[in-house]
Amino acid sequence: MKTLVITDVQHDFMPGGALSVPHGNEIVPMINALIPQFDHVIATMDWHPLNHVSFETLWPVHCVQNTHGANLGTGLHKERIEEIFRKGINPLVDSYSAFFDEARHRSTGLEQYLRDHQLNDLYFVGLATDYCVLYSVLDALDLGFQVTVIRDGCRGINLQPDDEEKAFKRMENKGAKIVFAKDLIH
Repeated sequence: MKTLVITDVQHDFMPGGALSVPHGNEIVPMINALIPQFDHVIATMDWHPLNHVSFETLWPVHCVQNTHGANLGTGLHKERIEEIFRKGINPLVDSYSAFFDEARHRSTGLEQYLRDHQLNDLYFVGLATDYCVLYSVLDALDLGFQVTVIRDGCRGINLQPDDEEKAFKRMENKGAKIVFAKDLIH
């Protein structure tokens, strides 16, 4: 059974949001078209406390728990999302992966959920390619899941001009399959 993992498609990552991913809104219609092609659909969300460590050095304040900016993006078809896994909850530890915080002290519960439901075939879309999608995919591969990344269903931050391309290459080199949405929409 195929599972679509919608990574961090939240208001604060949309244009005009606190940590806007360029063209992040463009993936929403594509994700909506992809949803019916999957047996299961889950989502991840940054869910930071207001005093999160990443706000001090790396990123502007974003996706603060129980704020509009942390909500799933406008227009995203949420009806088929079975579970939402929140990350970045510990104020002292940064977290990009949908599976664990960076220190691997806290699991989000995603791995256990997938194992309990015998879901091994994962397809990733979302924001941002070069951070949360990348680290989620790398962890999924390390955990033994079969991983496909839908390239045009992702957008990168690109702090450096080629960060997104490097992320796709890194995921592919680790064992992820990279496809386009047209390869999946029937």
